[in-house]
Amino acid sequence: MVKLNRLGRSGLFVSQISLGTMNFGSSGPGACTTGEASRIVGRFLEAGGNLIDTADIYTAGESEKILGQVLKGRRDSVLLATKGGLGAGTDPNARGLSRRHLTRALEGSLRRLGTDHVDLYQCHVWDAHTPVDETMATLESFVRAGKVRYLGCSNFTAAQIVQAQWAADRARSTPFVALQAQYSLVARSVEAEILPVCRDLGLGTLAWSPLGGGLLAGRYRRGKAPDADSRVSRTKESSRAAAAWAKAVLDPVNLDIAEALRTIAGELGVDSATVALSWLLTNSSVTSVVIGPRHVDQLTGNLRASEFELPPAVIARLNDISAATTVKPVTGRGLLTTGR
Repeated sequence: MVKLNRLGRSGLFVSQISLGTMNFGSSGPGACTTGEASRIVGRFLEAGGNLIDTADIYTAGESEKILGQVLKGRRDSVLLATKGGLGAGTDPNARGLSRRHLTRALEGSLRRLGTDHVDLYQCHVWDAHTPVDETMATLESFVRAGKVRYLGCSNFTAAQIVQAQWAADRARSTPFVALQAQYSLVARSVEAEILPVCRDLGLGTLAWSPLGGGLLAGRYRRGKAPDADSRVSRTKESSRAAAAWAKAVLDPVNLDIAEALRTIAGELGVDSATVALSWLLTNSSVTSVVIGPRHVDQLTGNLRASEFELPPAVIARLNDISAATTVKPVTGRGLLTTGR
């Protein structure tokens, strides 16, 4: 069974493994249909998972719609998280963390999800054009209206987290209790400043892309073309940002780490994904890892990480392997493209 951790400085307990639904409603090879999404959610809940994460932009809103459908009759068993702040098009008022956009974004998410509230509402990215006091006051109004239970942010820097928490403190309003950040064996930059700030200010950490875009699950190997249904193959031609992301995933340094991980996993008799996820969970700063399976089989394999314990010597090896050189985060410039 998946273990639970307390989320930051709150009374909420969330599963060590969270279900990310970025792939719900995807099309093309390996698409995650409503039927498969329902099976994934069912298996996740059976295993003791409780936190399911989505966003208004995932598959152009289709992720939230599908999630709303599959949660009918079991909404009370789930901690439902979504995000707002990103947008498409050229209208500056159709994106960001202004009162106007966040209000419209939350209303749209609640409608698609078929619920009157979300348990965790997260600012998807920092908005340099909106005063942070406006953003935090808007979020506080959501909490007071009963539409949101807890607040979080995603992809914020350490300084931005501090600014937001200070704004909430000045207004004596609801602070953030969670940060979603990219974190894995091939993306460890959060360890320098972000994780310490989260610990000091009472934010739990939800690690997204814990498998490095599939790299740490053994999806890609040096000298071998990616499978047609892999994320790199599915997205690299969609935009310049997607091409940059795909190139970063297959960076030689990252491939070296993935190869070393494969060797260690073979010695332990488990798959690479189990080791990569378990390594993250050995860090007390990590509250939960957000996985994004497209099939039940992928989910089942990932869930093993909650019960698998890495020997201390293996943890030390993984630390050395992934910190031996300057590791580049596996992300592109366009968060809209990468889904995060």
